[in-house]
Amino acid sequence: MSQTIELVEHAPATGHALPDDVGRSLAVSRVVEAAPDPHTPGRWLLRAGSKVGAVAVTVPGGGSVVVRVTPKVPIARLVFLLGYSLNPAGSWRDGQVEVGEHRDLLPALAHAVERQIDQALRQGLLQGYRTAEESSLVVRGRIREAEQMRRRFGAALPVEVAYDEFTTDIAENRILRAAVERLLRLPGVPREVRRRLQHQHRRLVDVTPLVRGGLVPAWLPNRLNARYHRALRLARVVLDGSSAEHTPGALHVNGFLFDMNKLFEDFVTVAMREALSGSGLTGRLQDPHHLDEASEIRMRPDFVAYAADGTPRAVADAKYKAQKRDGYPDADLYQMLAYCTALGLPEGHLVYAKGNAPHAAHRVRHAGIVIHQHALDLDQDPTGLLADVTAVTRQMCAVPLAL
Repeated sequence: MSQTIELVEHAPATGHALPDDVGRSLAVSRVVEAAPDPHTPGRWLLRAGSKVGAVAVTVPGGGSVVVRVTPKVPIARLVFLLGYSLNPAGSWRDGQVEVGEHRDLLPALAHAVERQIDQALRQGLLQGYRTAEESSLVVRGRIREAEQMRRRFGAALPVEVAYDEFTTDIAENRILRAAVERLLRLPGVPREVRRRLQHQHRRLVDVTPLVRGGLVPAWLPNRLNARYHRALRLARVVLDGSSAEHTPGALHVNGFLFDMNKLFEDFVTVAMREALSGSGLTGRLQDPHHLDEASEIRMRPDFVAYAADGTPRAVADAKYKAQKRDGYPDADLYQMLAYCTALGLPEGHLVYAKGNAPHAAHRVRHAGIVIHQHALDLDQDPTGLLADVTAVTRQMCAVPLAL
């Protein structure tokens, strides 16, 4: 039995006929909110939150249930938010990262990753130096003396050596191969995109595969690997913590999910940091502070702007979803009040993806602190969206910033 369930991010719950073990697996995995329908046996109420993408629950004996969660923002806009957050200097506004005609997240992401890998590999696989360690009958590179004594007990041969090898089996290529293999395992990748991914996999077949569940190797951007930069940043998105892949009981849950809360927070804070360029202020993301004088209560504002002497000048938090239909959540105001009090700031700023008004301000009684609430329209083009973030940053910091 195969079943596909279509949900929309933050839409009301809908009922679906599901085996109980599948419903429980979805609930445990926290892919969506899942609860048994109290009125109809065998029916489950599913509601999508801020996670968008697709997952498949594989049922023993064959068949699967695929749950697809569609974001409310257009796919092209989501890819822009993602790309700008990863590398604001990468000209993500120019449409170079293709998403094709796909209207679902996973097909669009797979398409974008495959296109970027194809561009990266057009001049052949990147080569670089990798440190290799092995037992050898001839001396090559340097002798690992401690290992020689430990393993060979003074014997002359073989020799434990370490040397630098010029090879294609480097971190950059291993990351690309792992991303391709991950996408090929996910549900919902279109046949044509899957065919092209298989072609990229054949190009990377001589590269050592990563161990599933192991650490992704580190890489550093430089002039030599410049043609890989876009592909590597998108590949890391596929391999990082946004994936859903585990086995609750006898069922296997496999998929890929974006958390729109995290994506919006990353975009806003990175765009604010970029807007401060040349202003004399420095923006830091998730900088640790303490609420109390004993430094026991930790807090991490999403964004703090500092003067040259390290004094905090402005604080902001990004909130993707306002939970109250009739206004902004009160809890956000309390949190911002704590930030302003601890940092000694007269104003604080909350930035939402949507709201009842483009701007609201509240002066706290007996404190004089003003908390501003801003709303960004994600449906507009990237240039307008970045201009709005710059305008908010200008208001926050009271310094001239270039639009």
